[in-house]
Amino acid sequence: MSAPSPDSVADVAVIGGTGFYSFLDDPTEHVVETPYGAPSAPIAVGTVAGRRVAFVPRHGPHHDHAPHSIPYRANLWALRSLGVRQVLAPCAVGGLRDEVAPGDIVVPDQLVDRTWRRVPSYVERGAVHVPFGDPYCARLAAAVTGASNDISITHGGTMVVIEGPRFSTRAESRAYAGEGWTLINMTGAPEAALAREMRQCYTPIALVTDMDAGAESGVGVGQEEVFALFKANLDRLTGLLTTTIASLPDPDGCTCSTWADGLDLTYAIPGVSP
Repeated sequence: MSAPSPDSVADVAVIGGTGFYSFLDDPTEHVVETPYGAPSAPIAVGTVAGRRVAFVPRHGPHHDHAPHSIPYRANLWALRSLGVRQVLAPCAVGGLRDEVAPGDIVVPDQLVDRTWRRVPSYVERGAVHVPFGDPYCARLAAAVTGASNDISITHGGTMVVIEGPRFSTRAESRAYAGEGWTLINMTGAPEAALAREMRQCYTPIALVTDMDAGAESGVGVGQEEVFALFKANLDRLTGLLTTTIASLPDPDGCTCSTWADGLDLTYAIPGVSP
């Protein structure tokens, strides 16, 4: 693979979730070919707070990809090929327990994967077992929560990722809440694990858009309210991302990357391994 052009190099990425289809001012767009097909969109690259930042809308520029058909492997590989080592991943989530409410922003610290028809790994042969006990980067989480004095931005909690594209039944929602899980989402897996395999620091930034079907009385969550609340909070999310990017720690030495030191990986990480 040839080296990326200087104007395409970035060390930080933002993966935009539902309703978050653009982020950068006056970016340059780069079509990136990957061994896993095309990413969700051309990768936009620009400057934020003095840092080179890449942006890709997870669902595509016009919400083209349903949660189960997002090209997760292509997205993370494409970002790594441009030099990205730290990934901020805003996403829409439902709340499962009364410690969260619509409008809250949560940086979860645990993940439960309930997806079943997605390709979850770059590993296709050999013995490569990625450590994933702590699925998110603690350094990035601290940067996000330290970037604002907003008391509705909290750290901690478990996010369960369901297959989608349908929302949960009331019984499913109550079961997830009964397990002690805090948030529910459709896109957080396998994205987080793929970032770890790419030796990238990764954290979700979860905006609670609704309370899931079993968490309160009523007809349950609907698409229209999710999109509306996310849109109403776009400026707030954009401000948080900008402030976070300005204060990101140096990724050197983070266990999100060093876990693979000395291992013979059976897949290629662009710019890192053959």
